Amino acid sequence: MKVILSYSNPAEIQSECVAVIALDHNADKSKDAKPQARLSIDQLAASAEDVIATGDVTAKPGEATLMHGAKSTKAKRVLIVGGGKAAKFNADELRKAAGTAVRFVKGKNLKSLALALPSSLPAEQAVRAAAEGAYIADFDPNYYHSDKKDQKLDELMLIAPANADKSKLEAALTAAVAIGEAQNFTRDLVNEPSNRMTPTILADRAKAMAKETGLKCEVLGKDKLLELKMGSFWGVAKGSEEPPALIVLTYEPTQKPTDGSPVVGLVGKAITFDTGGISIKPADGMEKMKYDMAGGATMLGAMRAIAQLKPRVKVIAIICAAENMPSGTAQKPGDVQFAMNGKSIEVINTDAEGRMVLADGLCYARQLGATHLVDAATLTGACVVALGAVHGGIFANDDEIYARFEQARKTAGEKFWRLPLDDEYRDMIKSNIADIVNSGGRWGGAVTAAKFLQEFVDDRPWIHLDIAGIAWMEENKPWIAKGPSGIAVRSVIEFVRSF
Repeated sequence: MKVILSYSNPAEIQSECVAVIALDHNADKSKDAKPQARLSIDQLAASAEDVIATGDVTAKPGEATLMHGAKSTKAKRVLIVGGGKAAKFNADELRKAAGTAVRFVKGKNLKSLALALPSSLPAEQAVRAAAEGAYIADFDPNYYHSDKKDQKLDELMLIAPANADKSKLEAALTAAVAIGEAQNFTRDLVNEPSNRMTPTILADRAKAMAKETGLKCEVLGKDKLLELKMGSFWGVAKGSEEPPALIVLTYEPTQKPTDGSPVVGLVGKAITFDTGGISIKPADGMEKMKYDMAGGATMLGAMRAIAQLKPRVKVIAIICAAENMPSGTAQKPGDVQFAMNGKSIEVINTDAEGRMVLADGLCYARQLGATHLVDAATLTGACVVALGAVHGGIFANDDEIYARFEQARKTAGEKFWRLPLDDEYRDMIKSNIADIVNSGGRWGGAVTAAKFLQEFVDDRPWIHLDIAGIAWMEENKPWIAKGPSGIAVRSVIEFVRSF
């Protein structure tokens, strides 16, 4: 999809369809209050006054009303997209509204769309949110339908205010395209079935992306894992015939950092299929376990954009790719594995494997010089129980790094909720035979998993993102398709750029 900027009068745009956002200006919060829909762009108000007068347009988020032959505009069609309450309208709502518009016109098999950006938001923020929303909406997971139709949007025109700073808007658009493409790159990886996304294939995809964007890429196999004493990672991988891959990507800023400059380490869980191992999962829903590599895919997507946006900080990404399978060589409950830092781990449940591969990934990121750590993983069902499919869980061992990530999250428009890391939870992962157990039991499962990971970050400022409940959309929304969400990519990118 090509995204371009225009500074013309929206009513003068000749296109297949021009979209405009309607907002509800009724401040009455009572249940019986009727919406007072108004278009966010005055130049198109006359074209929609008749349909708005009928009351059919409520301006609810996700609502789309298509008009043909609208007066006072040169476009063939006018699409009115709901943006919700005017008082609450922000960049996040614009991102959804732009996505709704894109998915609606794709369904009509239109190939071009013009979107009039609302004047109530700063122009740079509006350009970025609309472009990101459009890219998110332009992804569909129906890869292997034999009768798949090409419903991709060819061109999106964003209509910005004529008096805007054009150079700043172009820069905002360039960043938005890089970020939107990165999020869809992540979704593409997650969407593939496990027979088409093994650790080896994931490593090949990472190499190709690194070559395309100028990143350094190294892939370590079994022999190197054993040499590095990554017993925790290898304990998970050894049950599968598919060899593991430790993917290491490095971004070096153009301007060489001075001594003592921060180095950001991004660590991702990439279990390309998770059966649970010997502690095997129920058959119901196991097919979704192809998405257990979403944390690793998140970091690959983030690195793709980082290479294009060129922040002034060194970044190292460690993606721990393996399958978790039951076999004669698989680790068993009760086994003890040794992580790279020498800590011994009693395996209580082989389905608590993500934290074991991340343990060695975090150790290796530190060994390579990372001063600040972020990991992402579809780690625990307990986090889904706690937060549902709305927020991801975020854990931090340092308030300063949490504040930095919180600001990045807000800029990115993603939802994470901070959960505790109190010392009392450490007692729940004590082992009688080893240093720690890999599962603290049912209660506080998301927290005890995070406490497990904390054992491997040393004194480095660290963020842990548990994305188990939000990495996969369980139903279609007007602005995003059912399937992989690409969540956390934007927040991680913004976090890195904040340095």
